[in-house]
Amino acid sequence: MGHTVEWPVRLYLVEEDGRTTARVALHTGNTTLHGTTTLTGHGTARCSPDDQDVPEIGDELAVGRAMRDLAGKLLRAADKDLEGVGAAPPRPEQRVAYGWTSAMA
Repeated sequence: MGHTVEWPVRLYLVEEDGRTTARVALHTGNTTLHGTTTLTGHGTARCSPDDQDVPEIGDELAVGRAMRDLAGKLLRAADKDLEGVGAAPPRPEQRVAYGWTSAMA
């Protein structure tokens, strides 16, 4: 039989002095193997003094960065939980190098 779960997400945005900060909180409602029930991601965006101030763009950038931060934390939590049950860790993703590849070595 199928299993359906709803995880609420709360998003907080603060705009002040040309800077937007975002915090996104994911509530899983259950305790994972490492004990976390809430994961939080953070992101910021700043308007350059030379650019026109368009708050919606700052919102999009800050929220996108907060969600990317949250996604990384969620994947790390899943990796940790996999290790806790003895499952092999996922293969690391291949990094694509741009520019001076010797600097990546």
